[in-house]
Amino acid sequence: MTPRQVVTTRSELETTAFGERLGRTLQPGSTLLLVGDLGAGKTALVRGIAKGVGLDPDEVSSPTFVLVNEYRGRLTLHHADLYRIEGAAVDDLGLEELSASGGVLVIEWADRMPRPFADAVRITITNKGGNVREILVEENR
Repeated sequence: MTPRQVVTTRSELETTAFGERLGRTLQPGSTLLLVGDLGAGKTALVRGIAKGVGLDPDEVSSPTFVLVNEYRGRLTLHHADLYRIEGAAVDDLGLEELSASGGVLVIEWADRMPRPFADAVRITITNKGGNVREILVEENR
C-alpha cells in the first residue's frame, strides 16, 4: 500500500470492489480507521474488505448496536462501529487488544476515538454527490 492514495468510485459496487482489492493486500495486525459522513459508503467498503480476506460479504452488516462484530476467513475481521459512543467508552471496547490479535481491525467512525492507533491506515470517504465517492487512503503515523 502506498503512503497516500486517492480513488474515485461511481457506485456502491465500485466502492465494494475497491474494498475487495484493499482486503487482498491486508496482513495480520492491519488496522483501518474509516471516516466519513452517514451514508458515505463505509459499510460497503467493509463488505469489500471482507470479501478480500476470504469472507462472504453478505454476512457483514453495520455493527451499530453490537459495536464489534467478528468474522472468520483467511484473516479474522473485527468490524467496529463507534457511531453511538465516543471518548472513554471507546477505551472499554478493547480495540487495541483486537488490533494486536493477529487479525484485521476495521473501525467505522474512527474520528470518535480519543486517539488514533499508530501505524493504522486512515480511510476517509467523501460523498461527492450522487453515487460518486472520493476515497482517501493514507498511513496514520
